[in-house]
Amino acid sequence: MKAIWATLLLAATTPATAQEATPAAPTPPRVSVSGGIVEGRAEADRILFRGIPFAAPPLAANRWREPQPVVEWTGIRTTTARAPACLQNDYGWNRADHVFASEDCLTLDVGTPALTGKRPVIVWIHGGSNRAGSAGDMALSSIGKRGVVVVAIQYRLGIFGFLPHRALAAEAEGKSGNYGLMDQIAALRWVRDNIAKFGGDPDNVTIAGESAGSQDVSLLLASPLARGLFAKAAMESGTPGFGLPWRPLKEAFRIGDQLDVLLGTRGSASLRTVSPAALLAADLKLHDAKLTADDYLYLRTTIDGAVLPDTPDRLFVTAPKRPVIIGSNVLELDLPGGRPARDGFVDLSFGANAEGARTFYRLDEPDPLPHPRLGTRDQQIATDATFRCPAGSLANLLATRNWPVWRYEFDMARDGGAGPTTHAAEIDYIFNDRRAGPVWMQDYWVAFATTGDPNGDGRPAWARSVRGKPANILFDARGATPRDGDIRPELCRLQGSL
Repeated sequence: MKAIWATLLLAATTPATAQEATPAAPTPPRVSVSGGIVEGRAEADRILFRGIPFAAPPLAANRWREPQPVVEWTGIRTTTARAPACLQNDYGWNRADHVFASEDCLTLDVGTPALTGKRPVIVWIHGGSNRAGSAGDMALSSIGKRGVVVVAIQYRLGIFGFLPHRALAAEAEGKSGNYGLMDQIAALRWVRDNIAKFGGDPDNVTIAGESAGSQDVSLLLASPLARGLFAKAAMESGTPGFGLPWRPLKEAFRIGDQLDVLLGTRGSASLRTVSPAALLAADLKLHDAKLTADDYLYLRTTIDGAVLPDTPDRLFVTAPKRPVIIGSNVLELDLPGGRPARDGFVDLSFGANAEGARTFYRLDEPDPLPHPRLGTRDQQIATDATFRCPAGSLANLLATRNWPVWRYEFDMARDGGAGPTTHAAEIDYIFNDRRAGPVWMQDYWVAFATTGDPNGDGRPAWARSVRGKPANILFDARGATPRDGDIRPELCRLQGSL
C-alpha cells in the first residue's frame, strides 16, 4: 500500500514536462524568393503570405521611373500582416485604403493550398479608377480553396502611377505616363520567377481584374512588354480606354503642364522633391479637357510609347492569341459628371454617330421611369458607352482574330436580393461563395484558370464568340443562360470598333 501511495504522490508532483515532452511549435512556412526569405502563416484552408515586395520602393530617385529590382534583405522577413495600400486621395469608398497607405507600396500577397505541387495561378489586379484601391483581402478569397494559387498585387496609383510629364519623358527616351502598368508587369515577372515555390505553375497564369483592373488586364494583353508573362486573362467591367478616345502623349503632356503651374515646378528633379501630400492635393485639380468628369482622368488610355508603343487596337494585331473572358454588368455606374454632362458624354462616346445615339435613347423626350434591371436612362447611357458596348467591341475584335473568347453579362444584386445589380457586384459571385441562382460562377472561372476553357462538369454550356458569330452567357437569378448574338447591337454599332 505504501508503494502505491508513493507512486500516486510522485505522479501528482512531477512536472508535466518530465512526464510528457511538450510538442515543439510548428515551423512557420518559409520561402526563398527574389530578395530573401519570407515567412508566412499557415491557416486552416491555405498558406498565406502578405506584403511581399516585388520591386524596390518607388521613392526619391525611383519616383516616376520603371520599377527597380527588389532590395535584398537579410534574415527572415515576416509577411503575415496586411501591407499598406499605395498612396491615394480619399474618395469616400476607399477611406480605409487612404488611411493605411504609403508611397512604398509595391508588394503582393500570395494565398496557396500548399507550397508543393503545380497549380494554376490567378493574379488579381484591383480596380479603383487607377487612382484608388488595394490588393485588399483577395488572397483570402474562397476561390483559393479550389486548388488555385491566388496572387493579389499593388501598383502605383493616380499622380504617382499615371502622370505624363515632359521632363520625365526627356529622361526616358520620350516615354512617360504608365508607371502603374509597369508595376503590374514587374509583379508578373516576380510571379514567373517565384510562384513555383508556392505550389504554382508559372506556365499557367491567368491575370484577372475588375473595372480599372480589368482595363489594365486588357492593356497587358496588348503590351509587348507583358508577352510571355501570362497565359490567359479574365476581364470584369473594363476594356482599353472604356470607350474613350486614345490619349496621344503630346496631349497627355498637358496634364503634367498643369501640375507644373500648380506646384511651381518644371524639371523632374524638382518634382521628385515635392511632398506626397502636395502631390495628392494637386492631383485633385488636374483636368483632361476632353472628359466630362475627371473621375476618368487615369482611365482614358495614354499611349506612352513604352508599355503601349501604339494604340491597343493596333497592338492586338501582333499580340499572341490567348484565351480570354470578357464581361460587364447589366447596370454599372451613373453618368460621369452627372446629368449636366450628358450631352458632352454622348458626343465623346459616340463621335460622328452621336445623333443616332440620341435618337436611340429618345433624348428629346421626358425621362422615362427607370427600367427595373437597366436603371435610369442616364445609367443606361453610362453603362452602354463605358462598359457594355466596349466589351462587345473587344470581344468581337479578338474573336475576329481567332482568339478563344467567352463573353458574359451579369445581373445579380450585390446582396443576392431581387434589386438591380451594380458595378463590382459580380466579384463576390466569382471569387467568394455567392451563387447566381443554381449556378456557381466560380466553377466557370476555376475551369478557365485550369484549362483555358470555362466549360465542364455538366454546367450550362458557355459558347465561344467566333468570327461572324458572337455569343454570350447571362448570369442572373435563373442561373446561366446561353445567348446568341451581340448585346444591344442596334446601339453598340453606333460606337464603332475598338
